[in-house]
Amino acid sequence: MTDISTQDDEQARERKLAQEQGKKKEQDEQREREREQEKGKKKEQDEQREREREQEKGRKKGLEEERGREQKKGGTGMGLTIVIALIVIALLVVVVAYMTLSVSVTDVTPGNVLPYTTMYSVTFPEGQAIAIGNSHVSVLSYQGELITDIDGDRQKLINGQTRTIAERRATVNSLGSIRLTDTIFKIDLTYKGDRDNQAYFDMAVHTSKQIPDMLLQKLIPREIDARPM
Repeated sequence: MTDISTQDDEQARERKLAQEQGKKKEQDEQREREREQEKGKKKEQDEQREREREQEKGRKKGLEEERGREQKKGGTGMGLTIVIALIVIALLVVVVAYMTLSVSVTDVTPGNVLPYTTMYSVTFPEGQAIAIGNSHVSVLSYQGELITDIDGDRQKLINGQTRTIAERRATVNSLGSIRLTDTIFKIDLTYKGDRDNQAYFDMAVHTSKQIPDMLLQKLIPREIDARPM
């Protein structure tokens, strides 16, 4: 009887031990699953933080690129504005310089070399004194002839004859006192007939230097209709 009871007790202890071991194993497995879950959760959190860091890097890079483009655009715009401003200033200087062009004419000793010639077709209004440089010219037709007066020296001309305005020095200034150029010149006026109270001439302007037409025109008064030939 005692043996049976002892055997039962042993079996009961074994079952209890097995249960305890099973329970402990289950607890260990549960803890392992929790650790794995915790690892997975932590890994997911790390990956999320990494994604957020990459997104933040991308956002910062985008902002830097945008600022760079804006700075480049701003620099280009500023450079273009400066170029336009310089062009406008240069044009204004040119316009002012042209508007303030003036010519002063003085006497010189004759006999200078005048290798350059510019030709004009001109008309003189009859009976009106015209100033060319510091010379005064007037013309008046009478009975098929033209009476010309240059600085008080009167002569009659017929078609094809020439009168000369003696050598002078012309100095071209701008902006008041800036000398642009100077040249010695002489003018030959060849009479070509008259019409409607206008005397027609071929005018040859001989100069010691090559002078731009724009400056040469400053020698010719407005009363004379001069057209390049």
